[in-house]
Amino acid sequence: MDDIRQVFEAVVKAQADGEAAALATVVQVQGSVPRHAGSRMLVRPDGSIVGTVGGGAMESLVVKEALASLRDGETRLRTYALNDLAAGDPGICGGTVQVFIEPINAAPTLIVIGGGHVGLALAELSKWMGYRTVLSDDRAEFCNPTYAPGLDGYVVCKPAEIPAHTRIDRRTYVAAVTRGLPIDIDLIPALLRTDAAYIGLIGSRRRWALTVRALMKERGVDEAALSRIHAPIGLELQAETPKEIAVSIMAEITMVRRGGTGAPMRWIGVTDSDIDEIE
Repeated sequence: MDDIRQVFEAVVKAQADGEAAALATVVQVQGSVPRHAGSRMLVRPDGSIVGTVGGGAMESLVVKEALASLRDGETRLRTYALNDLAAGDPGICGGTVQVFIEPINAAPTLIVIGGGHVGLALAELSKWMGYRTVLSDDRAEFCNPTYAPGLDGYVVCKPAEIPAHTRIDRRTYVAAVTRGLPIDIDLIPALLRTDAAYIGLIGSRRRWALTVRALMKERGVDEAALSRIHAPIGLELQAETPKEIAVSIMAEITMVRRGGTGAPMRWIGVTDSDIDEIE
């Protein structure tokens, strides 16, 4: 039971840390086998494991399948015979083991850069929506659990240094709700060097136009790279209050994450033939 507890604790930790992993579970056994049904093993992206499904060559094959499941996001049900080494079977116990392998994707991460009114509202909404939420600001008084309770991380640093302090990968969304151009021209190149799934920058169209000009002339950032930036950030809702702006930003992030269009779903002029087509 200690083995299973360690596996589940590792699953919880991976989720809290925003790390993906794969869970392998022995679901059926026949004959003489090293582990009983219900045995579990967690496989991390680097191939390290917690727990065991039997050890030896069979376990190595399970690890390979688990890593493949992390790459393609698909579950797997594999049967391993443990009775004929000459035929390439991974053991000689004499039985068979069926293993179910499932990728456990961590919750997506939203990094909010800037802890002002909008940043605070955005972090709260992000957490409510199930994102692993990290708040960053170069002012400690705007980036701490007292100011913004219940978040998953607080990083006090210069905005441009955020990639050095927290992982930014393809499941990371970044909302830069910063204080102006002097910060942005250092921050944007740093974010463009990451694999972030989304990079949004707050501000007016004029602010973004000035930022683009400065980035291209002073930092040598090309136009193709800048096309990754969502600026001005959010969907057009005529939002005014910090909470309304937060809704606008999270709506755009959801659109990008889910592959939506952002178009209204309102449907006008429904006819009997329309209903027949739906049915």
